[in-house]
Amino acid sequence: MPSDALPPAPFEAAWLDSFAELFSLCGARADETITLLTETQSRQINIGLAREALRAMRLPHRVVTVPGRPPRQGPIIRSTGASTALTGEEAAIRELCDSDLVIDLTVEGLMHAPETAGILQSGARIMTISNEHPEILSRLRPDPAMKDVVRGAVAACRAATTMTVTSPAGTDLTVAMSDIPTVGVWGWTDRPGTLAHWPGGLVVSFPRKASCNGTIVFAPGDINLTFKRYFESEVRCVVRDDFITGISGDGTDAHLMKRYLEGFNDPLAFATSHVGWGLNPEARYEALTMYDKADLNGTELRALAGNFLYSTGANEFAGRFTEGHFDLPMMGCTISLDDIVVVRDGVPV
Repeated sequence: MPSDALPPAPFEAAWLDSFAELFSLCGARADETITLLTETQSRQINIGLAREALRAMRLPHRVVTVPGRPPRQGPIIRSTGASTALTGEEAAIRELCDSDLVIDLTVEGLMHAPETAGILQSGARIMTISNEHPEILSRLRPDPAMKDVVRGAVAACRAATTMTVTSPAGTDLTVAMSDIPTVGVWGWTDRPGTLAHWPGGLVVSFPRKASCNGTIVFAPGDINLTFKRYFESEVRCVVRDDFITGISGDGTDAHLMKRYLEGFNDPLAFATSHVGWGLNPEARYEALTMYDKADLNGTELRALAGNFLYSTGANEFAGRFTEGHFDLPMMGCTISLDDIVVVRDGVPV
C-alpha cells in the first residue's frame, strides 16, 4: 500500500449501511435518550457498527455494559432469547427504563427476559440486534415491505379460533387461538413500549394455558436452533395442555433433546413457548451449514419463509420463565387458521 494511502475502513460499508437503515426505521432522533445495552461477551464488531452508525447519524447515545455471568453448572445455555444479563442489575435497569430507545446487544437477547416487561412499560422501545455475524444481518437488512406482510399474518391469527398444523411425517397439532397473544416481528420498532428483533419476518402466538395439544414429529431436515444442527433422525413429541409429555425416537436427536430438557430439572422447560411461522423470503435454509456456530444465533432460520416454528420454554405472556428453550423450525408443514390455509406444504399462501 502506498505510504500516502488511507488505511482500510474498519467495517464493511454494507454492514454499516444496514445498521444505519435499521436505526432510521426505528425513528431514532437526536432529542431521544438512546442506550446501548451490552455484556462483556457481546459481539464487539456489532457494538462498533452500532456506535459508528449512530455517530454518523449524529445521534448521541450512551452505553450500559453489564458483566458476563460466571459459567453455570448444568445445561449449556444457547440461543434462548431469555437473557439473564439484567438479573440483579438494578442500576442498569433504571437507565434502560429512562431511555426512549434501547438497542439490545446482549448475547441471548431480551425477548423473553423477566425484566423486559418493566422496561417496555416505562415507555422505552427495545431493538434487539440478534447475536449474528454482521454479514448475516446485512444480508437480511430490514425491508419496509415486510411490515404489511407480517401485520396481515398477525391479523389472521388474532381473528382465528383454532390453528392446526399437519405434516407428511405425522405432525398433527391443534392450538386454541382465542384470547392468546400474537405478535409479529418485521425487523424494527418505532413505537414506545414495543420490542422487535433483527433479522425479522415472522409471526408467533403465545399459548397461555392448555391451548396446545397433539403430536409433533420432527423429520430429517428440520432444525434445532439451540443445538444449531439439522435433524438427522425422526423425533416424536406428545404435547398435552401446552407441555411436552413424551419424547421418543431411535436416533441421536431424540436422545439429545430429552437429556437436555431433563437437565434443567424444571417442568417449564417442557412447556410451549410460542408457535408461528416464518415470512422472510430472503432467509436461507442452508445458512447453518455456511457459518461456524459461534458466528450465528439462528434468527435467520426462525424467519425462514414457510417454516412452522414450534418453541419450548419461556413464555412471558403465561408467566413462565425458564432457561430451558428450543426453537425448532419445521419444513413442509401445512398450517391452517380455522378453515383457511396460510402455509401449504411449507410454502406461504
